[in-house]
Amino acid sequence: MSTESDSHARQNLLTGEWVLVSPHRNTRPWQGQVETADSTAEPDYVPDCYLCPGNDRAGGNVNPDYRGSFVFDNDFPALSATSGIDVRSDGLFRSRRETGRCRVVCYTEKHNQRLATMTVDDIAAAIETLIDEFRSLEALDSINYVQIFENRGQMMGCSNQHPHAQIWATENLPGECAKELTRQREWLDKNQSLLLCDYRDAEEADGRRVVHANEHFVAVVPYWATWPFETLVLPRRAFSAPDEMNGDEIRGLAGTLRAVLGAGDAMFSTSAPYSMGFHPRPSDGEDHPEWLFHAHIYPPLLRSATVRKHLVGFEMLGMPQRDLTPELAAATLREYCK
Repeated sequence: MSTESDSHARQNLLTGEWVLVSPHRNTRPWQGQVETADSTAEPDYVPDCYLCPGNDRAGGNVNPDYRGSFVFDNDFPALSATSGIDVRSDGLFRSRRETGRCRVVCYTEKHNQRLATMTVDDIAAAIETLIDEFRSLEALDSINYVQIFENRGQMMGCSNQHPHAQIWATENLPGECAKELTRQREWLDKNQSLLLCDYRDAEEADGRRVVHANEHFVAVVPYWATWPFETLVLPRRAFSAPDEMNGDEIRGLAGTLRAVLGAGDAMFSTSAPYSMGFHPRPSDGEDHPEWLFHAHIYPPLLRSATVRKHLVGFEMLGMPQRDLTPELAAATLREYCK
């Protein structure tokens, strides 16, 4: 007879991949790497910050004395607007051209703020700026996907603590988004309904993995979550891209992000690190009735502000694994959600 503590695997319906869940390992002792928690209080303005108003940037440009959001082309872009690479489409060594645009979006002029501490109004204003950039980038003929994301904290490789997002707009559909496109299309063809709408409704009916909900958005720890306190944010109304949101929905998303990210800060008593991003439909000019706009939040912290999860060993060579069940993770996050 099985119990909730038995090992088992759960399938990620968005990618088709499986995750090993091992609840019986929750009590194992930890003698591995311990990080140093960042408890330094930052001021509103830092003279040597590349993103603060009026400061010199690393690329030699000077920021304006801005208030609110500020957008600029990344001084060190991962994608170039043109590419002269030789394309190799067969054989053992294949390559393709990958051009695009990279932009940086500062949420606010205040260095010591973050989504977890900004007001809902200020977060909504930042989201509106992201939407403007989404529109301008997807209008380019060479762009087929617009990825908006944020890395927060040194643990996640963030090179600057000033609150900001990045936008990478690509010529080709990135791998994770291609997987999600395939799975959502398959579900629509088979069931004549949207995968993520059906999933959202099933999660709300179950209730155990729901972290936060308001009139416009629902946040859950996915049934298939890989990261300890991973969160999937889903809209109540079916739409496929951020520029389809109305003002109330933008504020609803702002409130959801503030609540979920704030719960991480409160739980670990620190400015919790994470990677977060939005997944809109492709910008390839085609209709995408299968796609539901959504957001992923991937925090690495596991047991405390100083212990993080690593994807190593079996997880690199076999499949992802977690000890903490998504149900327990969601229950813990709910305690800290405001």
